[in-house]
Amino acid sequence: MTDFLLVSGVAVAVCVVAMLVTAYAARRAGRVSVVDVTWGLALAAVALTSALVGDGDALRRWLLVGLVGGWGLRLSWHIWRRSSGHGEDPRYTELLGSRRGGPLVRVWIPQGAAIWLVSLPVQVSAVAGGGVDVVLALGVLVWLVGVVFESVGDAQLAAYKRNPERGPVMDRGLWRYTRHPNYFGDACVWWGIFVVCASAWPGVLTILSPVAMTYFLVFATGAKLLEETMMKRPGYPEYAARTSMFVPRPPKR
Repeated sequence: MTDFLLVSGVAVAVCVVAMLVTAYAARRAGRVSVVDVTWGLALAAVALTSALVGDGDALRRWLLVGLVGGWGLRLSWHIWRRSSGHGEDPRYTELLGSRRGGPLVRVWIPQGAAIWLVSLPVQVSAVAGGGVDVVLALGVLVWLVGVVFESVGDAQLAAYKRNPERGPVMDRGLWRYTRHPNYFGDACVWWGIFVVCASAWPGVLTILSPVAMTYFLVFATGAKLLEETMMKRPGYPEYAARTSMFVPRPPKR
């Protein structure tokens, strides 16, 4: 428990520093959506510091650094490149405009707390002993499925936006089976990381973390907020009527 409290305390410090830097960057940029770039970087930083401070199974600690770091760096680079030169994300305009409280209450504190909560399996795993290799391998497989969905979905959407002859709605490739393949992939990534951590006791007790991540992606700052904006676009309600919002499945006729 002492070892875990040390790792968790360091993780809290990483989250606080990440949000302070992000708040400064947001003020300079004039938009709070820069926090989306911080998200992957901060989780990667927590994984790295947990591996350095913890004394648990070395293979799993550094495997998690690779899994979380690889995912986080790719995601942050993609979001930074996509949002560079653009204004505020409509999701955050909606979030800040329709509720009381400024960015501190509505964005910085919740995002910092969310990073700590989502990274809890990594923190626990950093001080856990050896585990079951088959479960660990299954977690890596789920993580890989998530990365493929997220990266391929992002690439397909980017190609669609570059096409001058594109239709009103992206409904090809993975987007034919789910309206948010990137968010679904993100959820799979963190369920996979949870399974890796659950390969050793007491990692299984941190199941609230992937549940919370899935909730964020579907209902909090992810799909639901984006849908409120997208439903105003021509052709999107028809697309939504035939296509699953989150879990991929064949479109309705």
